[in-house]
Amino acid sequence: MSRHFVWDPLLRIFHWSLVALFATNALFDNPESKLHRWIGYTIGGLIVLRLLWGFAGPHSARFASFLPTRAGLIRQITDMATGRRRVHLMHTPLGALMIFNLLLTLCGIIATGVMMTTDAFWGVGWVEEMHEVLVSWAEVSVALHVGAVLWESRRTGVNLPKAMVTGVKCVPDDAKIEA
Repeated sequence: MSRHFVWDPLLRIFHWSLVALFATNALFDNPESKLHRWIGYTIGGLIVLRLLWGFAGPHSARFASFLPTRAGLIRQITDMATGRRRVHLMHTPLGALMIFNLLLTLCGIIATGVMMTTDAFWGVGWVEEMHEVLVSWAEVSVALHVGAVLWESRRTGVNLPKAMVTGVKCVPDDAKIEA
């Protein structure tokens, strides 16, 4: 196994804090409570921090380092279909699409959540409906993300959840590495 340091501490803290806060708001908290709003504001702050880190952080955190291309997406899908084991040191092209999806969805959830607290949008049906639709989409996306992480971990032999905890990807010696 070769070891590759990939995820910096800020990125890992962001990820797991977001997991805990989103799960708390989605599964355990009353949407009408003050705690729900404060968790939403905290998630908003985390998103702002991640956006800044995506432009100023280390290479592996920068959005430019994992922009998916059509060729990369086709190559990853082909690898999955044919059983070819190619390990991406950072995000896979499909994983990058999921990250952008989740960040944009969370921005929409936060925007509609804040809108619902203003006089201009208090009680406006479409804002509340859009908030609920975006939360549902985020939940579906999270389920797909977790499933894909487990699938890719098994398929490639790389323990991706462990890598997101430790920051280090341990890659089997016989795997082809895609930087």
